[in-house]
Amino acid sequence: MAFADKYDYPKAESFATSERLRLAAAARDLVDTVLAAHDVDGTVLDAAAAGIARIVDDLRAAARDGRATPSEVAADTGHYDYLPRSPVVGAASPIAPPLKWEARDGAVHAHGIFPTACEGPPGFVHGGWIALAFDEVLGIANIAAGHPGMTGRLTVRYRRPTPLRREVQLEAAVTHVEGRRITTKATLAVDGKVTAECEGLFVQPTPERRREYFGDRIGAPDGP
Repeated sequence: MAFADKYDYPKAESFATSERLRLAAAARDLVDTVLAAHDVDGTVLDAAAAGIARIVDDLRAAARDGRATPSEVAADTGHYDYLPRSPVVGAASPIAPPLKWEARDGAVHAHGIFPTACEGPPGFVHGGWIALAFDEVLGIANIAAGHPGMTGRLTVRYRRPTPLRREVQLEAAVTHVEGRRITTKATLAVDGKVTAECEGLFVQPTPERRREYFGDRIGAPDGP
């Protein structure tokens, strides 16, 4: 049995409720505070940990299915239903910055900040987070252009450090399509200066490969 036969993303409108978005935002603020709150007394930290543990227990107990543990693999019932969970643009994801995006003029434009949790070199964004952001924005550009695909290769050029907690702008667009192969490019800039650029090669899986990966119930991804 494929994992897709057991697990589904909930529909975006039922998952990304205003209450869940507030919870995700509070969780992001918590992570940032854990990293940024220095010289805090140990008893305060212990009390905070106990309080968080109680909240986790309450959420697990309240889960409709009786468990609140991550699924092994979640089925992609549609790109729109995935986006709220995205680790880059997902407003309902506690680990997402999240970056805001829109498709216009044949490209995808995203903006936002990378918080303290994305730190690599002191004061700057970890290169892995930049690569992740590129992968996600390139993928959204593919969907917006009607050419969904899976990442085959991602080439990132880091031109200068990207500062934390500063507004960044990403632009991504499909540049070439040949059969099932899609080439998409993107840039990351701060104050108009490009800090990194990326080229991705994406491949549209065959129907047989999609069934192998995602199960028989999964069709082509929908639009953003």
